[in-house]
Amino acid sequence: MNNSVTNTARLLWAGLRALLVLTLVTGVIYPLAVTGIAQGIFPGRANGSEIRADGKVVGSSLIGQAYNLPLRKGEQTPAPDLKWFQGRPQNGLGSNTVNTRYKLILSGATNRSGDNKDLIAWVTAAKAAVIKDNSVPGYTVSPSAVPADAVTSSGSGLDPDISPAYADLQIHRIADRNGLSVAQVRKLVDAHTEGRTLGFIGEPRVNVLELNIGLKELVEKVS
Repeated sequence: MNNSVTNTARLLWAGLRALLVLTLVTGVIYPLAVTGIAQGIFPGRANGSEIRADGKVVGSSLIGQAYNLPLRKGEQTPAPDLKWFQGRPQNGLGSNTVNTRYKLILSGATNRSGDNKDLIAWVTAAKAAVIKDNSVPGYTVSPSAVPADAVTSSGSGLDPDISPAYADLQIHRIADRNGLSVAQVRKLVDAHTEGRTLGFIGEPRVNVLELNIGLKELVEKVS
C-alpha cells in the first residue's frame, strides 16, 4: 500500500515537473526568442508592416483601404473619392477618406463562380464605372484597357495592391482632380511600382496606401 502511494506520488511529481519545464520552454522561452529575433531582423514586419504619415500610423502595407466620400442621404453604398487612387473592389473594408483613420470590419470573398449571374452583373457594372470615372477631357478609357483587378476583388477582399496597368489607368483622372500634370502623376506611379518579389515571385504591383500618401505629399508640395 505504501509503495503504491509512493509510486503514484513520484509519477505525479515527475509529470508536474515535465509540465512546468515544457510550459517554460514552449510558453515563455520560445515565444520570447522568436519575438526577439523578429524584432531584431525585421521589426517593421513583426509589428504589422505599419505605414506612417504625418507622424501617425495610417494603416498596414498588407491590408487594403477604401477611399470613399461620406455617405449621402439615401445612399447605401458610398461613392469613391476620385481625387485618390482607388484599389480593387472591396469586400469588408473599412473606410479611410482622410488618410488618418482606419477601421477593419471583416474579410471575405464573393465565393461565386465565373458564370454566376450576380458576379457577371457586378463585373459589368464595375467596368462601366471604371471607364466613366477615369475618362476625363482629352482622355477616354478604352474598355479593352480595363485590367481584371479593376473590376474583381481578391480572395480576402483586402488586397492592398493594384497592378501597374490599373494605376496607369487612373493617372489622367488623378491629375485632373488634383491640379497636377500627367507627367507628375506618372512619375509618382513609377516611383511606387514594385517588381516581382525576388525577381520571379508574383506580379509587379503598386501599394495603394503608399501611393496615396505620396500623392498627398505631392499635392501639398505644388500647392
